[in-house]
Amino acid sequence: MAEFWNSLLTEKSLDLLTKISKEPFKFIVIGGWAAYLWTKLHKSKDIDIAITNLKELQYLKQKYALKKNDNLKKYEISFKEIDLDIYAAYFSKLPIPIEDLPQYTAKIEGFVVLKPEALLILKQGAELERKESPKGAKDQIDIMALLFYTDIDASLYFDLLKKYNLENYFIRLKSIINNFKDYNYLNLNPRQFKLKKKEALVKLKLKQAL
Repeated sequence: MAEFWNSLLTEKSLDLLTKISKEPFKFIVIGGWAAYLWTKLHKSKDIDIAITNLKELQYLKQKYALKKNDNLKKYEISFKEIDLDIYAAYFSKLPIPIEDLPQYTAKIEGFVVLKPEALLILKQGAELERKESPKGAKDQIDIMALLFYTDIDASLYFDLLKKYNLENYFIRLKSIINNFKDYNYLNLNPRQFKLKKKEALVKLKLKQAL
């Protein structure tokens, strides 16, 4: 299987994620690392986490050189080649409000991780913002991996789209599925990819897109 990011960087990133998970503050893993924990396909270069309590933010301010990015509505900590992006409740703007995310989490390997349905929506939000960039390409890979390698609850996915007025994501998802070509990043051969694609479309009740 082709690797998207340099493996030395992704191993450093995983080491950092493991390290901060042992610190005394609570967070939810979102982004590329959440996709990896569900699918075991592609490790991430940077780390994205969500925090719902200002107490956690205070801890990070005291221990690290925490920077506030008002333009992108997030906080950042730089660890040389690795960036830790922190999305905070009532400040950051994600497709699903951060204060709602704890409803849609599970524990994997000791990490609190966003469930596939909510993660798929957040990944779609990221992809829409940066679809012409390398990170946007990685978002598409993660979206396809979640569809192919997790048991997505289509009903929950559509319920969340309706709840948060994101029905346009449905149209974009069809386009991603139909136009995605890089099956080598999904550890599949062309025939396997074609079958998985059909399964995903049926699962999401998108038969009209076949």
